[in-house]
Amino acid sequence: MTFLNYVLLPKLFKEYKCRTPSQQYETAGLEKWGDQIITTLYMMWNIGYYTSPLIITFLYRRGYFVVESISSLAKISTGLGILVAVSLCIRGIGRSQSPSYVKFAKILNIVKNNTKNEAARKQLQEFDFDFKEWPVDWSVEESDGASPFPRSVQKSGHLKSSFTRLPLEVIAYIAVHTFGLKMIYPGSIKIMQTYFQPMLIQGRTKLHEDGGERFKLLTKDKNEIDTFFVDNRGKSATGKTLVICSEGNAGFYEIGIMSTPLELKYSTLGWNHPGFGGSTGQPYPDQDQNAIDAVMRFAIHKLGFAPENILLFGWSIGGYSSIYAAIRYPDVKGIILDATFDDILPLALPRMPESVSSIVRMAIRNYVNLHNAELLEQYQGPVRLIRRTEDEVIAEDLKLETNRGNYLLIKTLKFRFPNIFKEPQVEFVLKMLSQTLDKADLNTDDGLCLSLLMTYTVESGRQYPLEIGANFTEEQRNVMAEYLVRNHMADFKSSHCIPLPTGFFKLPWDIPNETDFVFT
Repeated sequence: MTFLNYVLLPKLFKEYKCRTPSQQYETAGLEKWGDQIITTLYMMWNIGYYTSPLIITFLYRRGYFVVESISSLAKISTGLGILVAVSLCIRGIGRSQSPSYVKFAKILNIVKNNTKNEAARKQLQEFDFDFKEWPVDWSVEESDGASPFPRSVQKSGHLKSSFTRLPLEVIAYIAVHTFGLKMIYPGSIKIMQTYFQPMLIQGRTKLHEDGGERFKLLTKDKNEIDTFFVDNRGKSATGKTLVICSEGNAGFYEIGIMSTPLELKYSTLGWNHPGFGGSTGQPYPDQDQNAIDAVMRFAIHKLGFAPENILLFGWSIGGYSSIYAAIRYPDVKGIILDATFDDILPLALPRMPESVSSIVRMAIRNYVNLHNAELLEQYQGPVRLIRRTEDEVIAEDLKLETNRGNYLLIKTLKFRFPNIFKEPQVEFVLKMLSQTLDKADLNTDDGLCLSLLMTYTVESGRQYPLEIGANFTEEQRNVMAEYLVRNHMADFKSSHCIPLPTGFFKLPWDIPNETDFVFT
């Protein structure tokens, strides 16, 4: 090991002790001082980056953009550069004197020099360190040509362009690529990630002690995706099913929704969106799609789970990733969507001034078109929706009737059962959803409804949309509509961010294949 290795190698957070309670890696002496200076400068840089428009305006008004002032700023920059270099050297000296860091550095160098060394890779799992230096464990290129082949996904077209709209399009593009995406995905803001870092380290520690392993995946567009896998196959009856968890716009797998399926002893795979945690890139839809596609391919081709044994679990904006994965891999067991919306545009418009609504619309539709209801029409499998009855994020003023999950449910059922969900039934269901489902008047004969559905699918197939109900009366449609709503949605008395209790994590309902019930 050379001194330069200790200067350039990544920050070490924790050394795990063979899956017994792990030990926080404590910097000391020279390493501590060097690390504190570098961390402080990094925070200052991030704060300066996000407030740069204000800082530049302030400096300009104070007359700092003159030759003499620019020269002074250059001297300050040079001084900071020297300070960083000295701090890195001090930190390197301190690391070379730490037995834990020396052990870690040797193992990391072995893996970097020989990526096929499985014994060294296993040893590397016993350390938690800056993920930028984690070697790539698996690439989508390893699955090229392997079966099953993913299905293509139809994409919504952009808004039509014209010469008169060009200035608005330029503004929309700049808005999305500067602050807009950060507003939609605040978890990608580095300052927020720095604040959450102690909690993320603690979360990874818990997952490691549960027997999990961390993996770095390389996507089609060369982003590195941070994942954690807990294998419960052979340990429980539910372990043969893999739950792939897609987090919300400020969620991380370390402290996110993985806890619910893990408590039920499912095998569980969590991942961070591009730009979140250890994942590189930015959470634009195309990068997010490539990320979840890499996660799915990894689960199938590396971890060995058949698609029919994979359950997709998406919370909030993570519902988009889950739906996209289900369309690409239509044989999955199903989707559970918790606190998910139908379309991001109705959520974005009220949060911005009305005077810029046309720009907001253009920016969303052209660059961040998360239209879950439209996307879900391409999926034929079972879906379960969890509605948070006190949701403050996807509902207006906590009003249940404004919850965007209602519209996702109605649009999905209207597509799947067009002769059941005609306009009177849509109005009927909207009124039903304006209160909690446990307060709805139950006028359904569940056995009869199930029998009708099963008989229809036996005779006419299971491909959506199903034409059942063409000859139904209005009352019969209402009864069937209520039955379908209750089997596709469950209410959870909670705000948006409370962890989902295990009692709500159930396999999505589907029309059974068996023909035990025959309507006569």
